[in-house]
Amino acid sequence: MVARPARVGIAGGGTGGHIEPALNLADEIRRRDPETSIVVFGTERGLEVELVPDRGYELTLIPPVPLPRRINRDLFSLPRRLRDATSRAREIIESAELDVVCGFGGYVSIPVYLAARRSKTPFVVHEANAKPGIANRVGARLTKYVAENYAGSLSHAERLGCPLRVDISELNRLERRSEAREFFGLTQEGPVLLAFGGSQGAASINRAVWDSAQEVCDAGVQILHAVGARQEDEGLAFRERSPADYHPLTFIHRMDLAYAAADMALCRAGAMTCAEVAAVGLPAAYIPYPVGNGEQRFNAAPVVAAGGGLIINDAELNCEVVLDQVLPLLMDPEAMLRMGLAAGGYGIRDGAARLTEMVSEAGESRE
Repeated sequence: MVARPARVGIAGGGTGGHIEPALNLADEIRRRDPETSIVVFGTERGLEVELVPDRGYELTLIPPVPLPRRINRDLFSLPRRLRDATSRAREIIESAELDVVCGFGGYVSIPVYLAARRSKTPFVVHEANAKPGIANRVGARLTKYVAENYAGSLSHAERLGCPLRVDISELNRLERRSEAREFFGLTQEGPVLLAFGGSQGAASINRAVWDSAQEVCDAGVQILHAVGARQEDEGLAFRERSPADYHPLTFIHRMDLAYAAADMALCRAGAMTCAEVAAVGLPAAYIPYPVGNGEQRFNAAPVVAAGGGLIINDAELNCEVVLDQVLPLLMDPEAMLRMGLAAGGYGIRDGAARLTEMVSEAGESRE
């Protein structure tokens, strides 16, 4: 970007959906130039307090400014709180002499966008979801550098995909299949259903898997199931009476190998999940989380429309649906191949590299 090592600010806090792509971008920037200085903005309330240091980056805190969803006392104090957070973000930007900032939405990003604009520091907005939040809707109006994961989510945005970890973006499922199945204690023959619902798990997915496990395994399918922390005890209890081809874990730490071992996923439809599953070409039955503004259904819709999966309503997911809709697909190799190719054709593997190029371009515009 400039003669000296580049200095980049990254704002992505609150939820894993904001933090993970932010850190994946940071990893790509560092991979290209280890001398780059990276400042990660966050607050003391979000998951970034643990996730950012764990990935080897220093977290710089600004005051949290959550946006009230109804009229209350917090709404009237919003201008003051936003002003204080913006002032602090600007101090950091100017003291660190940042060349460029990239934000991923959430309540961390609005003060950083405003501070960057006031300090005349170019900034990039990245939107991972099909339905953007207010932070990125505001930020996109203040910069010409706007990236999106889903076409049409923001005005004047370029679809660059979502930054993925290298172990996902470079994954060859076929080449790693044997290794992956050995890693999880799976046999090499027969289809594998990968079921997961995030780090805490998903009760509806868990229940449907447990209720159908015997019949699914009797059909010759192995199940690799991430139960999640909230239902770990119930998962352990089920393991005592489960079929031999049912393989539960509390959490899957090697998602790259899980994707390689699997023939199909049964999963939520968060932006990162959809981006990863599509990028590696894994067919999926998406179960959108039934809260919020329905963004998870919108996240899954494009890859499903491309032929890479199907959507099942959370309220309708049960044993019968798994047996009637998911199991027949798993038993049809041609359908799995067709859906996998469609998913891979829609997904974007090099989102981190593409976004890094936009960040570089924005940084150079300051000269």
